[in-house]
Amino acid sequence: MIHKNPRTDFCRTEYFPEVDASAFVHPLAAVIGHVIIGKAVFVAPFASVRGDEGHPIFIGDDSNIQDGVVIHALETERNGELLEANLVDVAGTKYAVHIGRKVSLAHQAQIHGPACVGEGTFVGMKSLVFRAQVGRGCVVEPGCIIMGVTIGEGRIVPAGTVLREQRQADSLPELTEDYPLKSLNQAVVRVNTGLAAGYKKIRLP
Repeated sequence: MIHKNPRTDFCRTEYFPEVDASAFVHPLAAVIGHVIIGKAVFVAPFASVRGDEGHPIFIGDDSNIQDGVVIHALETERNGELLEANLVDVAGTKYAVHIGRKVSLAHQAQIHGPACVGEGTFVGMKSLVFRAQVGRGCVVEPGCIIMGVTIGEGRIVPAGTVLREQRQADSLPELTEDYPLKSLNQAVVRVNTGLAAGYKKIRLP
């Protein structure tokens, strides 16, 4: 299900999602409104990517949005005026949600803008990122809550962590060569870009 958003006082323009021809959005997923999806992205069944309130939502090349993932955001405009507090700046461009290249959002993860997830990061099952920024090359293990903080590059967020203070974010362990999940994201990206290419070749309802 890929369709435009309605006009409202918090989104006065109708946008139709921009989905690269090499990406695959499963028929049981929803991609709505001001959403930009890059090359070889896989959007799995029952994922919801909804750019109808906060916008735009950007998903970089080779990323995967797995089953039951929700990407949404707080309103980013009101009566035509930008709400800067609900936007993130990435390389000089403002987004409600920015997902970098080669990011894995595992089953039932939630990314609620304003939020940014850096290139090569894995966000584990049932984790929430809200009003937060997660750096490049991180591993967020399953069941984490990340709110109101900025996580630096190459950090590990242990399973079940509730992260709401910057001092906690600054003291997270660094990803090392002996960390068991060090190469997890590379494997997940490889599988899901393969799924995107494979599903493009078969006929679905």
